Amino acid sequence: MSDTAARLLTLLSLLQSRPDWAGPELADRLNVNVRTVRRDMDRLRELGYPVHSTRGSAGYTLGAGTALPPLLLDDEETVAVAIGLRTVSGGAGIAEAALRALTKLNQVLPARLRHRLEVLHHAMDRVDRTDSPLDPDTLLAISETTHRHERLRFDYTDNQGRESIRDVEPHAVINLFQHWYLVAWDGAQQDWRSFRIDRIRPRIPTGPRFTPRTPPEGGFAAYLNARMSAGAWPWQATVLVHRSATELAARIWPGMGVLEAIDDTSCLLHVGGDSPVSLSWMITSLDTDFTVTGPPELVEQVKTLAYRCLAALHP
Repeated sequence: MSDTAARLLTLLSLLQSRPDWAGPELADRLNVNVRTVRRDMDRLRELGYPVHSTRGSAGYTLGAGTALPPLLLDDEETVAVAIGLRTVSGGAGIAEAALRALTKLNQVLPARLRHRLEVLHHAMDRVDRTDSPLDPDTLLAISETTHRHERLRFDYTDNQGRESIRDVEPHAVINLFQHWYLVAWDGAQQDWRSFRIDRIRPRIPTGPRFTPRTPPEGGFAAYLNARMSAGAWPWQATVLVHRSATELAARIWPGMGVLEAIDDTSCLLHVGGDSPVSLSWMITSLDTDFTVTGPPELVEQVKTLAYRCLAALHP
């Protein structure tokens, strides 16, 4: 590669790294004079890059063009992008697009990075993926409607297959537990509601603009996490834990449950799971004393677990 070509690539990388550069600063970075920087800028414009002058002719910025220009990434940025593409969730539509982008990226990776990512990808293959057929256009349309604060009408299918037509004020789009969710104010229910985006079929056009409401306590992500931690599961329980909520907070992972403070020595854990067995191991994983009063199936499961542990000590 010629010195000029290498310098143009470095210059393009600098312009992509931040919105505004002074000519003398670029000259120092490239170890050339300001006149050479001006000539290089002209070359980039001839190649189709929308380079704009700022502060008279002393500064430069790279604008948005009609096509996406090649992106120049360092090693850390490349690894971060590859990991993001590999772990992207949201169902067939988005996952397939991410896979296409990852395939293109892998084809141009230098050997030093390709080996590192192959090792990492092999380990990440164990991560569960969702099969929900999320359409990227639907996700983008809902996100844009949320950003513009416009009411949204859509057909919705809940987790039991029931169909309904909803009219809501969309406030946030959140990725949680391998799915994308819309958090919105439902005027008919006069309360916040969450909806799986892969189950939404938007009706166009959107409705009138609305004034955004104050988020639920803790914010939209906290609201969704609390709603999904227990309320979405077929088995639910509230357990008295003999330690403060502050002490236990670090032991609660997203989706496990929600702590409700009582005093300095106790709190309530609201937890949900797909079976009494799941509930029991989540509760015991806190590694602290607790009291279970129901449901009866959970009480029996905790007894079974206790007897099993005692029996293991006296074979």
